[in-house]
Amino acid sequence: MRRRGQILALALGIGITGPAVLSTALAVPPGKTIVFSNSPMGIVTMDGKLHADKGLKCNACHPKLFAQKKGTAHIKITDHQEGKKFCFACHNSMGSAFPANNHCKKCHKNK
Repeated sequence: MRRRGQILALALGIGITGPAVLSTALAVPPGKTIVFSNSPMGIVTMDGKLHADKGLKCNACHPKLFAQKKGTAHIKITDHQEGKKFCFACHNSMGSAFPANNHCKKCHKNK
């Protein structure tokens, strides 16, 4: 069921904007995901519930790491290595989450 929801989100190009983000404590409203499909390493699906289950609120990432406007995050491989911005502010060797380096398949799924 979860996979079908991810495919539907990808097919519809679902993004989160405006009041949907402001009205909930989750990074993404329940049942929704954000799909980044432009990665040459494979599709990345951000499920806000996974982050909320760890105790994170919207303001943990917005607006400091990510603008609340779809299409504004342009993440490069060098961002992974620097470990300072976007996902890598936490997903680095010194952050509170698993490091991005050498864990590519945790986020990047085959197309």
